[in-house]
Amino acid sequence: MSDPFRPLKNAFARYPTGVTVVSCVGSDGKPLGITVNSFNSVALEPALVSWCLDDHTSVAAEFLAADHYAVSILSVDQEKACMRFATPGQHEFINGEGETFKTGAPLLKGRIAGFDCRLAERLKVGDHTILIGEIVHFDSFPGKPLVYAGRQFLSGPMIED
Repeated sequence: MSDPFRPLKNAFARYPTGVTVVSCVGSDGKPLGITVNSFNSVALEPALVSWCLDDHTSVAAEFLAADHYAVSILSVDQEKACMRFATPGQHEFINGEGETFKTGAPLLKGRIAGFDCRLAERLKVGDHTILIGEIVHFDSFPGKPLVYAGRQFLSGPMIED
């Protein structure tokens, strides 16, 4: 079956993005994550971030029901985790790979930055929902970010500050 969206996806692939894993605690109490490249800063006061959730993904209902989520900005050496969380049916955290801050939403260890968020707003747009979160805690570490462009992973520059 041919993908009617392939030309549009090809155009989008020309825009390099960072790669994140957005995570929440599922209805069963277990941490879940999904690979996302639609993460954006929204505002500094209050501190807000956003990301887009495909309403057809298998974990959409869990994320739409969650009041908190966390965003882990992946380092260049986290490509394996990125691919796992992007694979249908592979959204659970492996024991010991996560940690939590204030909200209880899990963050991946080894990240170069993390944002612990309280859900501020959901906006249904097309076949996605934009989730806007207020940052309640964040951290950052020196490292090279994982970058995605042209359907391949690249290393971003070393970021020290």
